[in-house]
Amino acid sequence: MGEMIQLVMAFLGSLGFAMLFQMRGRNLWFASLGGLLAWGVYLGLGKGTSNIYLCAIGASFAMTVYSEIMARKRKTPVTVFLVASSIPLIPGGGLYRTMSAAMRYDWHGFVQEGTYTLLFAGSIAVGIMSVTVAVQLGRGFFIYRKMIRLAKNLKKER
Repeated sequence: MGEMIQLVMAFLGSLGFAMLFQMRGRNLWFASLGGLLAWGVYLGLGKGTSNIYLCAIGASFAMTVYSEIMARKRKTPVTVFLVASSIPLIPGGGLYRTMSAAMRYDWHGFVQEGTYTLLFAGSIAVGIMSVTVAVQLGRGFFIYRKMIRLAKNLKKER
């Protein structure tokens, strides 16, 4: 039951953030579903491993693939879906605990919480960048092949 509540809250959090950015229509709902998907993958991977950083990489990977697909289907920039979908993964609690430790002059806690927060945020970035780079490389490869075919066709015509 706890996981269902978390999934609903991930959906609502993404929905609220999408509304804050004035998203409208179906894009609003699809972006919110991306947040639900990201948190669902995070929870699912958490059942199989205790490494939260791997869970974050997997969740951000799935979220970015979803955002790329939805961007093509909805003819919308990827960031529209990616930003709202990433909200459930943002390590807000870690940021709070890091700053709280700094305000109490607890430098050991500051370093510990800060390291956790930076590694978690870095894990999210790794997942997003791996998909983005793969998509860009694939796009460049297909454009290159198309240019080669065009060049061969021009040679045949001459």
